[in-house]
Amino acid sequence: MIPPRLVPLLAQFDFARERLSARLAGPVMDSGDGTGTEVSAMTDEEYFWEPVPACWSVRRRSQGPGPRATLLAGAGAWGRDAAPYPHPWPPPFTTIAWRLSHLGEMLALRADHTAGAHALNRDVHPVPGSATEAIAAFDAGAAAWRRALLGVDDDALDTVGYCTYPHGSDPEEPFIDIVWWVNQEVLHHGAEIALIRDLHRARGH
Repeated sequence: MIPPRLVPLLAQFDFARERLSARLAGPVMDSGDGTGTEVSAMTDEEYFWEPVPACWSVRRRSQGPGPRATLLAGAGAWGRDAAPYPHPWPPPFTTIAWRLSHLGEMLALRADHTAGAHALNRDVHPVPGSATEAIAAFDAGAAAWRRALLGVDDDALDTVGYCTYPHGSDPEEPFIDIVWWVNQEVLHHGAEIALIRDLHRARGH
């Protein structure tokens, strides 16, 4: 049985995840009032589009990191612009590729550090090099995180360090706070990605 405190958080996650997936892949998304709006699948051009100079993005590893980045995070032929703390200020504008890669990685790693082997980290997680791969990675990460949530009980929600995700404050936080935070990540990055898609569509008009 799902703990009662988890029910609204899980419903919020499902809503945010489903809206973002539809906004990325189409062919129809909820316009916000329950009616369907046609939307095309995201292209690689949109995925990599840099609306302003000096964006952080996803790049071929052979290209090296972008402006103000010192490394390319992740595994494989592609990497995500990154830098150790303290991060550059003001923060670089990040592309859809950067934001969607970040979401997919965060969900997959947190799922592993909640209900998996507690072993994954950014150094071994592949960075998607195309829009199609990134959408699939987001959907897979979101599904894994949801499965992890369905395995927790009420005591787990109050357990500090129940999630051992190594790139945040998870080891010092009650698990219910981490669940709330993951929802906020999907909500705010999802809104940002949707806005960048709108800007890409409207450019030049």
